[in-house]
Amino acid sequence: MTEQPDDTAVRDLADIPAVEVISRAAVMLMSSAAEKLGLADEDPDNSPRRDLDEARRVITALAGLVTASVEYLGPHAGPIREALQSLQRAFREASAHPDEPGKGPGEKYTGPVY
Repeated sequence: MTEQPDDTAVRDLADIPAVEVISRAAVMLMSSAAEKLGLADEDPDNSPRRDLDEARRVITALAGLVTASVEYLGPHAGPIREALQSLQRAFREASAHPDEPGKGPGEKYTGPVY
């Protein structure tokens, strides 16, 4: 016999406000970028999970999402943008040869991050 999921625990995607969907996607991308930068480990510089190529991709995707949806995020926009900039700065600090300002991950969408 197969158990059916509890209907009260599952929300229909159509019932979830767009700002919540966008915010959740942003949080997932932020978490992924932090992991790929090694920030979840005590010593990020020696993290076995550090993968700057992957981090660049995720941060760029996050920057595109944030830039495209900032007008819909309301009070969530500020904290999400700050988190994005923190990740961009962390990427710059982690890079052996940092990108020129404006050339880092997502900076074509956000502008230079110093």
